[in-house]
Amino acid sequence: MTTTRAQSGERHPAVVITALGIAQILAWGTSFYFPAVFAGPILAETGWSLGYIVSGTSIGLLVAGLVSPWVGRTIDRYGGRPILFASSLLYAAGLAGIGLSPNLAVYLAAWVLLGLGMATGLYDAVFAALGRMYGKAARGPITNLTLFGGFASTVCWPLSAFMIEQTNWRTACFIYAAIHLLVSLPLQMAAVGPAAARDSKDAPATADDTPPLENESLAFGLLALIQSILTAIGSIVVVHLLIFMQARGLTYAAAVALGTLFGPAQVGARVVERIFGSHYHPIWTLIASCVLMALGLILLYEAVPILLIIVLIYGAGYGISWIARGTLPLALFGPVRFPRLIGKLAFPSLIAQAVAPSVGAWLVDTSGADATIGVLTLFACINVVLIGMLWFTCRSHIART
Repeated sequence: MTTTRAQSGERHPAVVITALGIAQILAWGTSFYFPAVFAGPILAETGWSLGYIVSGTSIGLLVAGLVSPWVGRTIDRYGGRPILFASSLLYAAGLAGIGLSPNLAVYLAAWVLLGLGMATGLYDAVFAALGRMYGKAARGPITNLTLFGGFASTVCWPLSAFMIEQTNWRTACFIYAAIHLLVSLPLQMAAVGPAAARDSKDAPATADDTPPLENESLAFGLLALIQSILTAIGSIVVVHLLIFMQARGLTYAAAVALGTLFGPAQVGARVVERIFGSHYHPIWTLIASCVLMALGLILLYEAVPILLIIVLIYGAGYGISWIARGTLPLALFGPVRFPRLIGKLAFPSLIAQAVAPSVGAWLVDTSGADATIGVLTLFACINVVLIGMLWFTCRSHIART
């Protein structure tokens, strides 16, 4: 514990997670959840295509995916402090660029900066930083952090709407840029202290008594594929949830009302994971995630009339998938290599997350909502098979940890 506290600057984990959690709310709310509120006002003022406006998020995710392996290597060598410092600056620059954009080209270019901010400031980077700080004990902090992240839309959607109503969308971007500099930056710098630099030849900063994992390359490939499918399904459902609800007979107003339960379902499942997660291996978290998401989509495809239950089941599975995204690689591969490996794992899943909404929109336009739900259900069931294969591959390792 002495090494851990030294690396975290003697800060109590609760203080660290609270500071990083507030920054996560702002990071998610001003990137991934940005178009939900801003797209309409931007369209009304500029007349740019809605598709191009929303595609900014895809550009950001693509950029984030491309640089995520480098982010993981940098955190592994220097700790999370310089990366998180850069994230606040990049978020501020990207949001200021969006607010200043005189044309669509500048707007989309600003999303490249915002994508770099996403790569250095969203879950994967912060998970890596927590792994560098706390070693094998990072499971609890990672889970706690996702509890904060689950409130990003709850906080930022009404805040964004209020700022746009009181000023305009450009001023709201400038205000968010200032918040990243004046709130997120000092919070992250206070939470994550300097870490001793190291390279692959140095002695590890944290002891790693993780048993060797047989068939490690196969396990890594399966995990990367499972995470990519999970994030692709999740992105499509988040973007098109209201369309799917309306295809099952709900009015738009009822679909919106039901959709508001998606966030609480995620947070509720994460609370359960936080309470009981220490009693079982993180692979069971991912197994539960895959099964719950598949079950929710099967029920939706079969047009089961109790849509409330469907939203709660699927939302719970999706919510804990983000916990497994950080905790399972830590348990399987150990804390020493965790920052580098989580950066590599993030690469395909962020690419999938970027491309999936457009693929989903194409499926809805060409084949309809029912066929799209069917395709998602098929891939969710494939993921259940894949997670079974991963468990079988790692079963002896799991039994020893």
